[in-house]
Amino acid sequence: MSNATTTQTSEDRPEATGQRRSRVSGIDRAVQILDHLQQEGRALTAYEVARAIGAPLSTVYAIVEDLIDKNLLTRSGDGGVWLGPRLYHYGLAYARDLQVINVATHEMHVLAREVGETVQICGRDSGMMVVEAMAEGPGHFVITSRVGTRVPLNWTASGRLLVAGLDEAERLALFRRSAKASPTGRAVTDPAALLAQARDALAVGVSIQAGESDYAVACIAAPVLDEAGACPITISIVLPEFRVNEDPSHFVEAVRAAARRIEDKLGWRTGSL
Repeated sequence: MSNATTTQTSEDRPEATGQRRSRVSGIDRAVQILDHLQQEGRALTAYEVARAIGAPLSTVYAIVEDLIDKNLLTRSGDGGVWLGPRLYHYGLAYARDLQVINVATHEMHVLAREVGETVQICGRDSGMMVVEAMAEGPGHFVITSRVGTRVPLNWTASGRLLVAGLDEAERLALFRRSAKASPTGRAVTDPAALLAQARDALAVGVSIQAGESDYAVACIAAPVLDEAGACPITISIVLPEFRVNEDPSHFVEAVRAAARRIEDKLGWRTGSL
């Protein structure tokens, strides 16, 4: 009797383990699909996704159909799939409870009214800068980046600041992995030069770039530093390049003051820069 019981138990155990691994694998694949679509920033076919993430096409097809049924993905007109409306509602719910973004968004609108230019809140996702919130200026100056835009760190003023909290070896490794040539050809790609620029920008509490990612567009960013000295977000003014070339001092002081207000309201270090 005991032998029969032992045999049954040993047969049941691999089956349960196999089912558990299958479920975890399915979740991992779904996250890979969503991550890849976000990184590409456009609709892709299941075949393109499968090739990019190195997954079996049959597996990706099955998961994609399941995600579409649950409104986590949606079909595009050209046969591709894109992020679905359910993700937007999740994002809204998350943002409502995210104190950092709530505080920063308020100061973003205050700063936009003060300087009369577009202001953005940006964060970092590995080697990419992500626009997390944006208040457009009152003028007719048009910029291409919108909420959700992702660009390599080396294209942006914020990218030099968002590496705060990493030691210099980690910063250098990050720039080596992520630095890419920009559309204008003016973005610095040398990791050692980027490391030095990041060091200087953090020392003075502001970073300025002009024409590196977009023609005739400049950005002045200040870091928002937490208690540990890391930079989870930046606040930045996006403006025509000629205005930076004329006299950026007014904008520099305004964006620094906005960053300090955010730090104060969050109870983070106030800084003295």
